[in-house]
Amino acid sequence: MTSSVLTAPAPPDRGTPPPPAMRRLPSRSPRLRAQRTLLTVTIVLIVIVQVYPLVWLFLTSFRTAADFAAGNPFALPGSFTLDNYARAFGTGNLWINILNSLIVTLGASALIVIAGMMAAYALEVLGFRFSGAVKAILLLGIIVPVQIALVPLFIDYSQVGLLDTHLSMIIPLAAFSLPMAVYLFSSFYKYIPRETYEAASLDGAGPYRIFARITLPLSVNTIVTVVLVNSIFIWNDFIFANTFVLSDGLKTIPLGLQNYIGAMGNTDWTATFAAVCVTVTPLLLVFLVLNKAMIYGLESGATKG
Repeated sequence: MTSSVLTAPAPPDRGTPPPPAMRRLPSRSPRLRAQRTLLTVTIVLIVIVQVYPLVWLFLTSFRTAADFAAGNPFALPGSFTLDNYARAFGTGNLWINILNSLIVTLGASALIVIAGMMAAYALEVLGFRFSGAVKAILLLGIIVPVQIALVPLFIDYSQVGLLDTHLSMIIPLAAFSLPMAVYLFSSFYKYIPRETYEAASLDGAGPYRIFARITLPLSVNTIVTVVLVNSIFIWNDFIFANTFVLSDGLKTIPLGLQNYIGAMGNTDWTATFAAVCVTVTPLLLVFLVLNKAMIYGLESGATKG
């Protein structure tokens, strides 16, 4: 028969500090509170500066022409009217301008995504001799101003018959946006584990199948980021459209807004504001819907994982 010895639990150690969750958090210092207040005020000012012009634009598009001309242009509308939108569609070829901008934006965005993904895949994943030098030279295109290409492109387009076509705008817009797209795709591909590609290679997958089955599905958020970032620039482009487009039937939105300038420089401002609202709204809606994917795409290349 064995006897068991009952032992009392050891008393708690009085010198052991309490766990972090039980410690009392120190009060915020005046310096920290001042920094947070300054940061909050700065953010509020930035939001006001960015949002107020849009709010003013939408409100002014519903004001009557007499109310806008006689009263304070920054005041709230005294009365609301939809005649401005009727004049906006009746004065110029707004539907044609929107269609042309849509064709150019979609065409250039597709070219940017396809060429950017393939170039980044070849430079970052496949790799070849002097790929780093090629990437550095390609990224130098970010600092090249678009104005230096206007005259040479105009001469070349006139010789090959591309002048006054949609391609005359799509090609240079995609070319000047390609370096940034390659940079974003390369930054994302850099952190895809190499083991994934090696495993696919061992299973017999070639470079094209690896691109279609692995790289492309993982690049959805980066594709959204590239499309949104470049679509804003392409949708609002004026330089290339004004240089290479000669006929009214191919004018994009920035060129079409010139139709609201009448004789002696008189401008129908309220109709112009209504036309701008019609053209800005699609971009705002797309950005609001896809902003999370865009932010994730920008961050995916900055942190591993």
